[in-house]
Amino acid sequence: MHPVPPLAFATSTAMLAAMSKFETLVDIFHDAIKTYPDNALFGTKRNGAWEWLTYLEFGKRVDGFRAGLASLGLESGDRVVFISNNREEWAIAAYACCGLGIAYVPMYEAQTSKDWEFIAADCEAKAAICATDAIAQKVKAFIGGSVPSLKYVISMDPATKTSDTVKSFKELQATTKKVPTLRPDPKDTACLIYTSGTTGNPKGVILSHANIAKNVSAIHDVFPMSSSDRSLSFLPWAHSFGQTVELHGLFSMGASLAICESVEKLIDNLAETKPTLLVSVPRIFNKIYSGVQKQMSTKPGFIQSMVKSTLATRAKQRAGGEPAFGELLVAALTDKIVFSKVRARFGGELKYAFSGGAAISTEVAEFIDGLGITVYEGYGLTETSPIATANWPGSRKIGSVGKPIPGVKISISDEGEIIVHGHNVMQGYHNRKEENDAVFTSDGGFRTGDMGKLDDEGFLHITGRIKEQYKLENGKYVVPTPLEEQIKLSSYVLNAMVYGDNKLYNVALIVANVDAVKAWGKDNGVSESDTDKLLASPKVRDLFKKELARYGDKFKGYEEVKDFALIGEDFTTENGMLTPSLKVKRRKVVERYQDLIDGLYAKKREKSSDDKPAEKKKEKAEASA
Repeated sequence: MHPVPPLAFATSTAMLAAMSKFETLVDIFHDAIKTYPDNALFGTKRNGAWEWLTYLEFGKRVDGFRAGLASLGLESGDRVVFISNNREEWAIAAYACCGLGIAYVPMYEAQTSKDWEFIAADCEAKAAICATDAIAQKVKAFIGGSVPSLKYVISMDPATKTSDTVKSFKELQATTKKVPTLRPDPKDTACLIYTSGTTGNPKGVILSHANIAKNVSAIHDVFPMSSSDRSLSFLPWAHSFGQTVELHGLFSMGASLAICESVEKLIDNLAETKPTLLVSVPRIFNKIYSGVQKQMSTKPGFIQSMVKSTLATRAKQRAGGEPAFGELLVAALTDKIVFSKVRARFGGELKYAFSGGAAISTEVAEFIDGLGITVYEGYGLTETSPIATANWPGSRKIGSVGKPIPGVKISISDEGEIIVHGHNVMQGYHNRKEENDAVFTSDGGFRTGDMGKLDDEGFLHITGRIKEQYKLENGKYVVPTPLEEQIKLSSYVLNAMVYGDNKLYNVALIVANVDAVKAWGKDNGVSESDTDKLLASPKVRDLFKKELARYGDKFKGYEEVKDFALIGEDFTTENGMLTPSLKVKRRKVVERYQDLIDGLYAKKREKSSDDKPAEKKKEKAEASA
């Protein structure tokens, strides 16, 4: 392939920095256990109380499980799949595999058995570590059949007796025979992370020890984290963001991770564990924003004015301005009587919020930052281990995804595509030569598929994803994700998908926050208990029209959503509408709701046929503006 000529590029000031702190995940393991033996590492809620595992005890359990894997004949070069949500055993298994030179391949409990089967076969897994007996029994059926390489299934919670092929995680962990730790070559494969593409079979992203360890080393160079920090871990470690930034990153610093019971219990768990930092995706920050905004709307006018003034004061401070004494006084008072109570809901100790996975709305980032929780947004993909750029202390601009981390260079192609060079770029897709040829430049850069621009100070701004971009009938290009993020700022909206491919205008599928709508209905004369009837109510539709107008006021004329349909079922991983990293599977949503989408356009055509000529002329002019 020909090299991509860059229109602009940005290189980390530390691109030519000295040796990385870590070269392999085994280096991270040994350093953390030796340096922080008595620190609390993982917190798990059992029988209503949080129990903490220390670094030293974790190290012992890793040593035991590594010996247990070796006793099964597993060795360097083998691959082991994980099917589990975040838990202590996940991390124990990962570091045990690394110490034997085994590559681990994480999957999600929410995935289908078809996905488990495909991935296990594609990576030629020799063993599968499963969260439950129910999952283990499904995977056991692959042995001797669809996955010829598979020899063992290991259950984390065995309720039945072990056999020649089904083993107990706890029993293997209790192995007393000492097995020395193998230090892999930095170029060796640490893990394969299969991307949850919206179409076709998943692709295995090959990440080396150096890919991940140097990404972690870069975190040490720029991020304000230490052994006194604690996170509430809810992003899946099966995804590169949660795994590298939170699991390996915080572990390498001697910090602690409370393992969230579930996303539904996130707020409760925050209050209980009092984390100092939160690693999250915009979807969660949006929920926090809309919840606080709704709560603020019920407060007296003078409180709302104080909040507005304080947010303006903090924006002035971020821009380098000097607020007046009166402004600072109002800000201090607001923080004491309002913002401190909001932070208390999150445990009262939260200082930092790290956002990734998708672009966070500037409005949301500024609001969270204004509450006294500093927001650091970054950018990357599974294929970049994942961090490519980030904001950090002394180098932060809300609205951007920051500058390249140490050891990384960003360039923008003539077509506006972001190209990444550096230690973080994957080794390739497993057994996908044609796709590798398509994504790598001749000098080893990775074509991200994302569109972006670099400003004069070297900060990267994401403008959309090439595959999501579509063209309206009038020739205008639309990038739907930023529009959807704005719509989701409404407290009455759980999710949204904007659609308009090859159409004259955009429409939207809006997942209503039914509980919030019902609460609104009590005060506005709408008492329908049936969800479908509630969402079909003219008053409710008028509510959403106003919400669209409010949160879509910054849309360009051709981006305007002309009509919408309200649905009561959220997009989730369980119903196949979201990827495990919480991105909308657009094609799946369209397939399911195609008739509803077609009906929106049909309804608009019927309405237009009855319009007066002047009105039709105005509508046409607006659409082509």
